[in-house]
Amino acid sequence: MEDPYKVLGVERKATEAAIRTAYRKLAKRFHPDVNPGKPEAAERFKTISAAYALLSDTEQRARFDRGEIDASGQQRQPERPFYRDFGDAAGRAKYRGEGAFSPEDLEGLFTHGFGGRFNRGFTARGSDAHYALAVDFLDAANGAVRRLTLPDGGAIDVTIPAGLKDGQVMRLKGRGAPGVGGAPAGDALIEVSVAPHKLFRRAGNDVTIELPVTVQEAVTGAKVQVPTIKGPVSLTIPPNSNTGTKLRLKGRGIAGGDQFVELKIVLPPETEPELAAFLKTWSPRRKFDPRAGIAS
Repeated sequence: MEDPYKVLGVERKATEAAIRTAYRKLAKRFHPDVNPGKPEAAERFKTISAAYALLSDTEQRARFDRGEIDASGQQRQPERPFYRDFGDAAGRAKYRGEGAFSPEDLEGLFTHGFGGRFNRGFTARGSDAHYALAVDFLDAANGAVRRLTLPDGGAIDVTIPAGLKDGQVMRLKGRGAPGVGGAPAGDALIEVSVAPHKLFRRAGNDVTIELPVTVQEAVTGAKVQVPTIKGPVSLTIPPNSNTGTKLRLKGRGIAGGDQFVELKIVLPPETEPELAAFLKTWSPRRKFDPRAGIAS
C-alpha cells in the first residue's frame, strides 16, 4: 500500500485538521457516486479511505511514524525482539517480538514480570478503533444501513441515521479493541464523508434544487414534477415567474426541513422561428430595463 501521507498529499507533520481537509477534498473527487462506471476512481477512493483511517487514529499514526506498523496497519517484523521470549516448564505461552500483545499476553506478562503482584488485578479498557466511511447524499439524508469492511477482513453493519452530516463521527460502543483483564472493549469511531449530489444542495436541514423551465412554463404558469430526497412531487409554477424565482416545498427537506426550488428559464436547443417572429413584433405593456442598476 502507498504511503498514506502521499496518498492524501500532506506532509508528515500535518495537523489533524489538515489531514481531515485533504481527505474530504479527495473523497468528494473520487467518490464512486460522482464517478459512475469508473472502477479506477473506486479503487482510488478505497486507497484514500484506508489512508485516512490510519492517519486519523492518533495511536495508529504514531505507530506508523515510528515504523512499528506498515501503511496497511499490519505489524512490521522488528529487527530484534523488543522483549525477551520467555516461558517455563509448566508450559506458559511464549511472548514473541513479531506479534502484537493479546489481552492474555499482557496479563501473563504482568503476572510473570512483577512476581504475581498483578495477578488477575490488572485491567485496561480496550482502545478505540478509527474508521472512515463514505455514504451517498440520499443515504445520509434518509438513513440507511451500510457495511463497513475492516482491515482484518471482518465487517460491521453501520446504521446511518437520517440527517447525518458530512464529517460527523459515529460511535459504536464496544466495537473497538478488546479490553484486558475483563475490562470493557473500546468503541469504533466512524467518521462519515457524504458525497455531493448532482441535483441537491444542503444548508442545515434545508435542501435546494435548481429546476429548468421553459419560457412558456415561466410566463403562463404550469404544474410540473420536481425531484425531492424522497421521490418526485408535483409543483405549481405561478405565471410570470423568472429565473431565480424560489419556490418552497414545506417539510420536503432533511429531518423536517424544507426544500427550495430555484427556477431557471431555458431556451429550446434549436431555433424556434415562430417564437423569434413573435418577439420581434412584441412590445411589453409596461416598459422596463432588465439591466437597470448595473450600469457603471
